[in-house]
Parts: sequence; structure tokens; C-alpha cells
Amino acid sequence: MSIQVNNITKLYGKQKALNEVSFEVAKGEIIGFLGPNGAGKSTMMKIITCFIPPSTGSVSVCGYDVNEQSIEVRRCVGYLPENNPLYLDMYVKEYLEFIAGIHSLGKMTKPRIHEMIEITGLQLEQHKKIGALSKGYRQRVGLAQALIHDPKVLILDEPTTGLDPNQLAEIRELIRKVGKEKTVMLSTHIMQEVKAVCDRVIIINKGNIVANDTTETLQNTRTKQQVVKVEFDKQVSKQKLTSIAGIDTVEEITPTQWKLISFNEADIRPTIFQFAVANQLAVLTLQKEEQSLEDVFKQLTQ
Repeated sequence: MSIQVNNITKLYGKQKALNEVSFEVAKGEIIGFLGPNGAGKSTMMKIITCFIPPSTGSVSVCGYDVNEQSIEVRRCVGYLPENNPLYLDMYVKEYLEFIAGIHSLGKMTKPRIHEMIEITGLQLEQHKKIGALSKGYRQRVGLAQALIHDPKVLILDEPTTGLDPNQLAEIRELIRKVGKEKTVMLSTHIMQEVKAVCDRVIIINKGNIVANDTTETLQNTRTKQQVVKVEFDKQVSKQKLTSIAGIDTVEEITPTQWKLISFNEADIRPTIFQFAVANQLAVLTLQKEEQSLEDVFKQLTQ
């Protein structure tokens, strides 16, 4: 395994940020690490990257223990923190040379800088000061510094926050490209990003892991309700719809269009159709809504 987390607890005074958290990330996986603000995501990432120690438990990265072999772990990990701390007065190429020096790349410095500029699309920006760049290009610089020493594991803490739709698409494509060769752990609040990029999802809430599975499995197994949208050819009263067996909630869209919600496991569509026939109504549309990843996230973290 590229990352192994075993029973990690982290205390800040009396506050427990992480509570016996355990999970594994295999080589070549792109993992979405999700949770509401204050759930413990950034704390877990800082432990994996050796920025802070755990209170109890153990973490290994590429077989190295974060407490006992932190230098080896840092060589294996590329890290883009949430606030992307950059030296704004430095030029892009100058900054990457500085980072390459920290990693002691020696003769590999120039070819690696050239490769990173190509991969991250910084060709036209490489001679500009970082402070003059847009947020999207600053994120690219942050990714370039995280990748320059060719790490086996990439930890990205909300790398697309504040980007416009075009920048989002570009950074996601870059993450997908990098993820073909490396293990990637990605923290984000954007569910579309998770579905577009990640192989698996880990959801954390109040310091506890509450889900660890693929997006498809989570959406299919966490359904607690059926939502059906129906359109009739004539107006119908809310009172009549509420009387349908198995319907728990009725929401009006228009006088002829309704959203019907049921917590019954049995499919309610045949019952709705029978209701229409009994009341001399024609069903124009009858659509069962699929549960979204946002719905699952809300159910698990509320």
C-alpha cells in the first residue's frame, strides 16, 4: 500500500480532531477525501505529510513510518496545502529552481523544471512573478512544486478552491493525468470533481470515517428515500396525492407537476400509475430521481 493509516487519534488539548481513523490507499489510486469544515481532513493530511504528529496510532507512506522515518516520507510525498503558500516576489522559474534545490535535484534541476512547466502549462507564465499570476496559474505553480521531485504520492488539499469553470476543468485534467502514474489523495468540497476524478471516496465527519467506497456503490446503497417526479394532463389536488399508499411527502412544482417522496423500499411508480388510472388522469411523465453524491454526503454528515 502507498498509504496505511492505523487507528490515528489527534488531540488539540481536550478537542479530538481525529478518532481512531484507519484506511489504506493503494498504489495508483486517486482518492477523494471528503468532509464538512472541521471534520479533520486537513489534520489527517498534515499527519500523512509529517507536518504534525498524531497523538496515537501509526501512519506509513511507501513503507516508511511518519514518526520514525519522516525524511524518507517527505521524499516520497508531494504536498499542495489548502492555502498554497508561494513566494509572490519570486519569478515562476526562479521559484521552481529554489524548490528543486531544497530537494537536492542537482543535475536533474533544469530538465525537471522544463518538464514541470510543460506538464502544468506554465510556458507563457514562467518568466512572470508569481504575484502577477491569476489564481488558476498560482495553483499550477503549486502543483509544479509538489511534483518537481517526482514523488510517488501526491497529497492535494482543496486544489481547485476559487477557480473558474475553465480553470477547474484544466486542473482536473492535470490531476487525472498525474494520477495515471502516482497515488493521489485529494481533499475537496466539489462533488462533481470527485465523480470526475476519483476512483474511491473516503468521507470523514467529526473525526470519524463514515464511508469508504466507490461513488457508484455509495449512491446505490445509501438511498433512504425514493423521489419521483410526475406530470399529469390535468390538475390534481395535493390532498388526493397524499392519500396514495406509500407516499410520505408531496411537493407541488406546478398544478399538474408534482414531486412525490417515499421512504418505502418498494417501487412506488406502479402505485402512482394505478392512481392516475383510477382518477382518469393521463401520466405525461414519470421519472425516478437518482440519489446524488451530494445527497449521500448530507445524509452521512448531518
